[in-house]
Amino acid sequence: MKTTQRNAYYVQGNTVRKAQPVRKMPEKAPKKVSNTVRKNRERAKHMSAGYVLFLSAALASACIILVYYIGLQSDITNSVKHIAALERQLNELKVANEEDYSRINSSVDLEEIRRTAIQELGMQYAREGQIISFASENSDYVKQMAEIPKKE
Repeated sequence: MKTTQRNAYYVQGNTVRKAQPVRKMPEKAPKKVSNTVRKNRERAKHMSAGYVLFLSAALASACIILVYYIGLQSDITNSVKHIAALERQLNELKVANEEDYSRINSSVDLEEIRRTAIQELGMQYAREGQIISFASENSDYVKQMAEIPKKE
């Protein structure tokens, strides 16, 4: 079996001991460029004052918008933290309120209230015909707008 000069290298692992030479593309003679094309290319390389001014204004407005946006994000974060603190305070107040309500309810002696109302204040239980029922839209209370008619 014949080996050619091109395949006369030995590969061990992943390294090549003899690399193939890099082939160069033949250089072409540069084309002659017309004066108009050359002038246009030169003009394109330089920026005009108006274009620089426009880019500066765009950069400045982008910076202002970015700073304003970061400020809004900071305000939102602070508001969320403040709301969380207020919610925590509300929950603490609700728990304290429920504890106080339970304590008050457990300390009320209804028999003592009934005894005081009847004996000391002279109150009496309602008799037949003294209780009048009304239909109400709100179940919480009835507002009296006129004199209640008496049943006889």
